[in-house]
Amino acid sequence: MTYANVIVRNPADREQEWRGRFLVDTGAIDSLVPRPWLESIGLEPLGTQVYELADGTEVTFDLAVAEFEIMGKTVGATVVFGEPRADPLLGATVLESACVHVDPFNGELKRLPSSRL
Repeated sequence: MTYANVIVRNPADREQEWRGRFLVDTGAIDSLVPRPWLESIGLEPLGTQVYELADGTEVTFDLAVAEFEIMGKTVGATVVFGEPRADPLLGATVLESACVHVDPFNGELKRLPSSRL
C-alpha cells in the first residue's frame, strides 16, 4: 500500500485547509475525504454522483471541488464526501493532474517531468 501526505483546501477560501494521510488508490477516479473534515474547511456539496465500490455495489455520494496539494503541486479536482470514519483516498485524477505516479517496483510516489495533454 502507498500513502501520501496531502493538503486539501477550500478554493473559495484557501486559508481553510485540512492535512491528512491518504491511501493512494490508482483504481479510483476521484478522491474521498471524510465529510467532517470537508465541512470543517467550509466545503459544501455541489451535487451527487453514483460510484461503484470494489465489491460491485453502487453508492451515491455528495461531491464538491477542492484544491489538493501533493508533493508541492496544487491541482483542482472532485472530492467525495466520505463517511465520518472513512480512510481518505487519493484517486487517479489528482495524481495525474499533479504529474505524480506510483513506481510499480517499490510503491513510492514519483514526480513526472510533464503531463499528457
